[in-house]
Parts: sequence; structure tokens; C-alpha cells
Amino acid sequence: MNVFVTGATGFIGKAVVRELITAGHSVTGLARSDSSVGTLAKMGAKAHRGDLGDTVSLVAGARAADGVIHLAFNHDFENTPRDVASETDRQVVEAMTGAMEGTNKPFVLTSGTAILAFSLPPGNVGTENDAPATGVSRGASEEAVLVAAKRGVRTSLIRLSPTVHGAGDVGFIPALIDIARRTGVAAYVGDGANRWPAVHRFDAARLFRLALEKAGPGTRLHGVAEEGIPMRSIAETIGAGLGVPVKSLTDDEAKIHFGWIAGFVGVDNPTASSVTRAALGWEPREVGLLEDMRESGYFTQST
Repeated sequence: MNVFVTGATGFIGKAVVRELITAGHSVTGLARSDSSVGTLAKMGAKAHRGDLGDTVSLVAGARAADGVIHLAFNHDFENTPRDVASETDRQVVEAMTGAMEGTNKPFVLTSGTAILAFSLPPGNVGTENDAPATGVSRGASEEAVLVAAKRGVRTSLIRLSPTVHGAGDVGFIPALIDIARRTGVAAYVGDGANRWPAVHRFDAARLFRLALEKAGPGTRLHGVAEEGIPMRSIAETIGAGLGVPVKSLTDDEAKIHFGWIAGFVGVDNPTASSVTRAALGWEPREVGLLEDMRESGYFTQST
């Protein structure tokens, strides 16, 4: 297939592009800058100029492709409210899937398992069968994908773990490490028993390819290799890696210490992926999060 990939030059996107090309697909990546065009060329992919605010360009890219993997999302939560970013995402999803109606072409949406942490009773392990609560961030995009599945688009959605890790990670874990480096403390909230699921980016990339190739319309999938790692264990690994003390914080202290990321640090988000594994034959094979943190240069890079 010729696959149109948004977010193709990001941390996860690069792994997805390489996975697709290795499997024999061709890739056209959304590029908003000359630098992105150059990055795509080095990976053996074509470039399609545009950005998330240019729905005309996005529709053209989706219409010309044999399938779409939508990874791009505005994660600049310090400057863009989550509800604004989520509304933009919904509009993008509806525009691209609208251009694909009646074609039975695959469209793979990226969502997050954290959507379930704000939708399910505390302590529940989220499954692929669980739907997000009304008004939860990115829930409208998930709904748009399910609607498109009834209109002749082979849509699926992948809820990624909040921690997609690997060398070059630019997500939550590097942010936590940077905060610990600046403050001299590796912190967690309360007793630190709240859990984050995790997946290596290479395992995630294989899941995106399998979803593109095999997932049925309206399928929910979970990019989860480890169901739930206690936040205290993550903080202890950070403390050992930086040589700083590990400390428990109250909710109010956490808001000051962690800043914009505070709303995520205390979240309990245990999530299963058994349905995904059975449906697509996906089995994670890469190293786990804590070992990866110790071995992949997490403590020698800075956000």
C-alpha cells in the first residue's frame, strides 16, 4: 500500500515509517517544514506538505493514499489547552475519513489509554471493549472513527500507553527525569502505587502496521506491553539513575513540583491488551520500560 502518515517525523512516527517500508509498503508523510521533508527523504519516504490546520491538504493526502495512519497531535499542553487540541483532532479525523467514505481503505487513529483512566471507576483495568466517558479528551475522535466504520472506511484506533519508550524518547519519562534533575528530587504522588502502562516504540510501530493490514472496521486496539508499572518504581529508577533522593508528594505539592505534567503523574491507568494480541497476533518483544530507562541513555539526555 501507499500509506499517508501524519506525524511521520515524530518519535513514534519514524519507527512506524521504517516498519512500513521494511514490510514493503510505500510511505507519504505529512511535512510542515523543509526539515521534515529532508527527514522523510532520508527514510525513503515521500513528503506531502501541510499541517493539522490545513484540512484541504490533509484531505488530498488521504484521498490519494491506499491507507492512512494518523499519528499527529498537538501535545504542547503548556500553550494549547487539551480541549482545543482534541477538537482540532476531531475535525482532522472527520475530514480525512470523510474523503475515504465508501472505499474500504484502512484508517488508523492514534488515541491513548489515559482516556480510560478518566472514564472508568478507580482501580479498574481498562480493556479494548471500554468506551470513553462523554467529554473526555480525544473521545470525540474515537467516536468519529467508529462512525466512519459504518460509512465504508476500514477504521481502527490504537490507544497507546502514556509511556512509549525507547532511545530518543521525548515524552513523559524524559520530562520526569528533567524535573528530577532540576529539583534534585525524584518524586511520586502519595504512596506511588498508581500504575502506568508502557510499550516500546518498535512494538508500537509493528502494531500500527498490523492494524493497517488486518484490523476490521471499528476495531479498538491497545498498544500496551506492560499492563501497569507503579509510579514509585519509575521514580526509584529515576532516583537511582540521577543519584537523587526519592520522595512522596501530596497532591498540592505535586502541582507545584511537576507543573503541567502534574495531572498525569498521579493517574492510575492499568490497561490490558489481550484482545489486541488475539485479534492481530501482536506480541511485544522489546525490552520493558524500567530496563530501557537504565540502558537506553535516558539519564544522559535532556528535554
